Amino acid sequence: MESYQNEVFAPIDVDHVLERVAGGNETEVYRSDDYRFVVKLKGDLSSRDVGAMLHEARQMKSAAQRFAGCLGSDHTIPTYFVLSRDQAGFVHILAIQPYLQHARVLAAVDWRRIPADHRRRIGHDLRRIIFRAIGCLLSTGHLPDLYGRVSSSPAERQRRKQLRYLPERIWSFLVKRTILQSQNLMLTGESPPRLILIDYDEVRRHTLYRMIYFLARLVLFARDLFVIWWQLERKPEGVGGSRAAKRQGRLPQTDMK
Repeated sequence: MESYQNEVFAPIDVDHVLERVAGGNETEVYRSDDYRFVVKLKGDLSSRDVGAMLHEARQMKSAAQRFAGCLGSDHTIPTYFVLSRDQAGFVHILAIQPYLQHARVLAAVDWRRIPADHRRRIGHDLRRIIFRAIGCLLSTGHLPDLYGRVSSSPAERQRRKQLRYLPERIWSFLVKRTILQSQNLMLTGESPPRLILIDYDEVRRHTLYRMIYFLARLVLFARDLFVIWWQLERKPEGVGGSRAAKRQGRLPQTDMK
């Protein structure tokens, strides 16, 4: 973890120093010193025009409320938006959320360590989140990002946006990143654990891009429903059958004629 100092962190930290804990396709994520909050900062979204940034913040707040309403309080956390100025005089939008201690993004979960009954519950919750996301698209025309991407640094994020990385990005989008490799869904440390969406940004591209993106996501949702069943919900081979009986030293009776 690296610490960064910036006057833009003044609303959340006295010495303006926060620790970077993650990064996504557009966002840098920092943690407060007292481990109470995470602060999300979009490095490419800033302006000297306070009015323009206030308009952006209201749009982001509206999107967050929309997606939280669609998925429900069991699977969302509150997000607060604050305008803050950096040392260069540019106004940024800080998205502030409670820090989820002991929570892990789905991509970091070792499913072998999760009890079978918890895996099935998580699978059920994932299905519910997917169907609620689809319902949100049908009712509002917007789709929450259940997947997300990760970057180790702002420099890497900018580098991977280059055209030469396009085939890799397409492969990752269509094949590699299933719902179980999500960076935007976290599994809490509660017992039983809960699934929480932590990203509430909407797709900001033009209409044609949005239509293609949403159609692709609907197809991938169908794939991921199978992935959920296969990896989380189906009974392991041999449970209740002859293999279980053999392990206990009791073979099922067979006709030896």
